[in-house]
Order: sequence, then structure tokens, then C-alpha cells
Amino acid sequence: MELNNIGNNKSSIYLVIPFKKLCLATVALPLVSLLICFVTAYIFQQDDIHETHCRVYNVLPSISAITGVSPQRYLWRISIALHIGPRLVIASVYYSYYRKVLQTLDDVSVKLVSCRLLNVCYWLNITEVAALSGVTYISNAENYAVHEKIFIMFMISSLTYMLTAVRLGRLITPNAQSLQYKQGLFITSLISTAGLIIFFLKHRLLCHDLAFSWFSFCEYVIACANMGFHICVVLDFPHEQLVVGNGLPATKRD
Repeated sequence: MELNNIGNNKSSIYLVIPFKKLCLATVALPLVSLLICFVTAYIFQQDDIHETHCRVYNVLPSISAITGVSPQRYLWRISIALHIGPRLVIASVYYSYYRKVLQTLDDVSVKLVSCRLLNVCYWLNITEVAALSGVTYISNAENYAVHEKIFIMFMISSLTYMLTAVRLGRLITPNAQSLQYKQGLFITSLISTAGLIIFFLKHRLLCHDLAFSWFSFCEYVIACANMGFHICVVLDFPHEQLVVGNGLPATKRD
């Protein structure tokens, strides 16, 4: 019998946000904030942002340096606070989307592998967001040891998330326009991470001139590649909308 009368079923929509605009704003927050922090710190606080334990010649500050001085740290922390909520929404949207795609697959083995990859991908994404929050609010100046460990967790979760997302995409959405961009950005992040480690060791152990600048350069490339990877969501969901409202279509039950 019919559970609800269609004529009496009224729906109300309170808010409609284009999902593409939400995603663009989400990525713009850390990008614009990072640019402002870099420019202002480089102009007004050079002595603070170039200081390293080796005290060698350095021209490019790290992200931790430009977002760890005041007042830039407050801008950076506010932008990340506003960034985290939509990132969790995007992660859930991707999870639901891939779940629906999985239901259309006929190959049982591919379906099982993809289901495992999807769960891993989702939790790696959540871990990356949590690590980003941690590395933002626990600065290297306040607690270097904890900051370093959270940064390593961020790098590992970010790279493994990219790898898992690319693998999942190649399995169930091989024709997606975003896939080729994600693959290129993952390779860029991987190469830059190798450079990051090499130059960090040169700086930390050998105190080479400009080693920390090259480390910082790799860090900026990784940050841009990470943001580029996540903004590919606008290619996967170009016309969708985020809707807040009540009232469901009439349903039936026997």
C-alpha cells in the first residue's frame, strides 16, 4: 500500500550550493592563504622565516616557517579550519558515488577488489585531513618532534591516498576525465617527495648551502600537486548540487 500521499507530501529546500563552487572555494582557501603568508612573511619577516639550525645560506622558506610566524599563523589556521569541513563532505560524496558505480559492475572479482580499495581510499582521505589539521595547529616552533611526526603521517597518507584513488579509478572509472590529471599529479608528488627527503637529509646532516631552499621548493610543489589532485573533484562532479531540505518522494511498501 502507499505509505505517503503524494498530494500531501510537501518538500522544502532551504539551501542549494553548487558542488563545483564549494570545491573550488575549499581549495582556494589554503592556496590564497599560503600565497598571502609567503608574500607578507618574505617582505616583513625575513630573519624569522630563514632561520635554521644550521644557520647556512637560505633563500626559500618552508611552509612551516611562513605559516608559523605571527600574524600569518592565524590566517593559516582560520583557512584550514574552514577547509576541513568541506573536505570531509567531499570525501563522503566520493565514497557514495563509487559505491553506486560498484553496484553496476558484473565482474565479482573486480567488485571485491574495488570495494576494499574504496574503504581504504576513504579512510586514507580522512587520515590526510586529520594530519593536515594536526600539522597546522601544532607548529614546529611549539613542538618540533610532534609536528615532524604528524607531517610524516600527512605525507604517507596523502601519497597512499593518491595511489589508491588512481588505482580505484583505473578499475571502475577508466574513462573519467580526471584520471589522467590525477595520475600526473601523483607522479609529481612522488618525485617531489623523493627530492624532499634527499634535501632534508643534506640540510639536516650535512648543512649544505641552499639544501633547505630545495627542500622548501619540493614542499611547495607537493602542496600544489596535492591541491591540484583534490580540485579534480570538479571534473568528476561538474553539475551536482549540495541541497539542504526536507520531504522525500512517496515510497511504497507491500
